[in-house]
Amino acid sequence: MNFDALMEEQIKNIPEGTPLLLHACCAPCSSAVLERLANHFKITVFYYNPNISLNDEYEKRLNELKKFLEEFKTKYQVSLLSGRYDPKEFFDISKGLENEPERGKRCYSCYRLRLNETALVAEKLGFDYFTTTLSLSPHKNAKWINEIGKDLNDIYSTNFLYCDFKKKNGYKRSIELSREYNLYRQDYCGCVYSKAESIKRKIEKNNY
Repeated sequence: MNFDALMEEQIKNIPEGTPLLLHACCAPCSSAVLERLANHFKITVFYYNPNISLNDEYEKRLNELKKFLEEFKTKYQVSLLSGRYDPKEFFDISKGLENEPERGKRCYSCYRLRLNETALVAEKLGFDYFTTTLSLSPHKNAKWINEIGKDLNDIYSTNFLYCDFKKKNGYKRSIELSREYNLYRQDYCGCVYSKAESIKRKIEKNNY
């Protein structure tokens, strides 16, 4: 299914200036997504990522996002909302899935954890729509993300905006914007498991 095309059809029927809560994992992923959406929606970026295991890494990504939002100009001013930070929430949903490979069932549970909190906050604060930057990454499963979003759409009063932001060269554009704004680009998703996988890849590359 072409989720990007679905989003375009949705936007045609959504008035400009409609409030949208955008879950964001980091500044680089936010960059290309905001470039695409922030001239149509009035966006609040929601930074909720308990999967990031190290506090220093969490704060570094949050500060980088703050810096980018201060510099990036859009038609509708973008706000930032920082969610609670409790890595235990991630480890709780990861129990029994510790040995799952990256992009497996543990990642699905992580997507759902972060999207559920986004939908809950969107409903509580009266946002018309919610979505996430997660689908920008080629390492994230857009089908799962949109399936979860659709499911939450039936649970909460807010509406899910379908997404596959890697389409239309979205990921490539995020790299370009990262260079333009000198953004820190992390080399792993954030959890201890993705960190271990990143280290493993580097070792294998150096030994090749």
